[in-house]
Amino acid sequence: MNKITVIGLGAGDLEQLSLGIYRKVKAADFIVARTDQHPAVVELKEEGMEITSFDALYEQNDAFESVYEAIVSELVELAQIRPVTYVVPGHPLVAEWTVQLLIEQQRTGVIELEIVGGNSFLDPIFAALRIDPIDGFQLVDGTDLKRDDVNMTQHVLIGQVYDSFVASEVKLTLMEKYAFDQPVTIVTAAGSTMEKLLTVPLFELDRMMEIDNLTTIYVPPVVDRESRLKEWSTFREIIAALRAPDGCPWDREQTHESLKRYLLEEAHEVLEAIEQANDEALVDELGDILLQVFLHAQIGEDDGYFAIEDILQAVGSKMIRRHPHVFGNESVSNTEEVIQNWQTIKKSEKPQQESVLDGQQRLSSSLLTSYNYQKEAAKAGFAWETVDGALEKFNEEWQEFNAEIANGTKESRMDEFGDVLFTLVNIARYFDISPEEAMIHANQKFKRRFSFVEESVKAGRGNFLDYTFDERETFWRQAKGREKQ
Repeated sequence: MNKITVIGLGAGDLEQLSLGIYRKVKAADFIVARTDQHPAVVELKEEGMEITSFDALYEQNDAFESVYEAIVSELVELAQIRPVTYVVPGHPLVAEWTVQLLIEQQRTGVIELEIVGGNSFLDPIFAALRIDPIDGFQLVDGTDLKRDDVNMTQHVLIGQVYDSFVASEVKLTLMEKYAFDQPVTIVTAAGSTMEKLLTVPLFELDRMMEIDNLTTIYVPPVVDRESRLKEWSTFREIIAALRAPDGCPWDREQTHESLKRYLLEEAHEVLEAIEQANDEALVDELGDILLQVFLHAQIGEDDGYFAIEDILQAVGSKMIRRHPHVFGNESVSNTEEVIQNWQTIKKSEKPQQESVLDGQQRLSSSLLTSYNYQKEAAKAGFAWETVDGALEKFNEEWQEFNAEIANGTKESRMDEFGDVLFTLVNIARYFDISPEEAMIHANQKFKRRFSFVEESVKAGRGNFLDYTFDERETFWRQAKGREKQ
């Protein structure tokens, strides 16, 4: 196998090439370029050099990945016949995927590879834009740009923007985070005699730009906090500011204990938004839940115990461990097997418990605690085979409660009423009904109907006491009827 020598042609014309690189190109016997669309290639041909290119492969393939793989395949075939000099734009190791594929071939012993440097497009772009990379910058691939790749506080350079289709995809991805009129700069042939800079609002990116393989998109850092609210780090910054010494007195006073009630309240409001199928409200309420998570994380960080990164690591690790059918080699055929695997893995992660009820108490909800206790007891075999036994038990407890109403004390009535509620929760379990959600639904239903009664009273005589019980009951029945229509 003959050697493949990769030479970088820099970002522009021959004036940018070092004398050593120029001499090496001129001394090559057989040169093939990734593309003819480069000023240095044009000038070398004008000097009489014979250079072929892979431009035809771009027309023959629909995806860039296929193009790059085809180029490497042809280079390997050519190297079986003669030494090959392969010239690429910029520096061979900066944003040049074909070179990475060649390196993989070298590592497996398929080819002999030499890489000769060249000026990357970064230095002339920094000079053209007058920016200092020490401030922090990102270089990303426009053909594979994802929203989460972008850090809005840094200089963002987007390469591989070859055509208007890629430019359109880049625009749409950036608009998921940036304002629609965010200024972006189109840099073409930086450092060469053809250098051109054009700044446009983001929404016009794919409408105005002149596209070629020397094009780079520049997005400047967003300094204003309110303009980067879609960035996770911005929300963390806001919470840290609230709890800073010069922040909000209320936020600074909060503890894990003091925030418990708010987390419970916000969870109920999320459920209400879901129940109402109100996406706008759901976005708002989920934001309030996220606020609680970040507040707890900031308290943990302030106290020196944990930070949001620890939370992310813990839950991410758990999801990977408990989904071996996604992140491992296990296979499942249905949801039941997924749940079974989850429970088995979860059990192996927890310390050995003395009772199946350990860890099932929920201080925020006695209904949920009751449900969990009876669910775990049922798993251990302590349950009726059918719901009939639970229904009989309910009738028994109801009779005992009525007996205490007639002859019992306040304490005994409370005790028996608790048994009634406990058996109702068990009945719900047989039908896979969440008693917590059922109670939320019942409360919401009562509120809707009672609000209708209030409106009817106000529209009429104006005072509840001006209506008989039967008249008020009529309003209630009307409210029920409206919901059934």
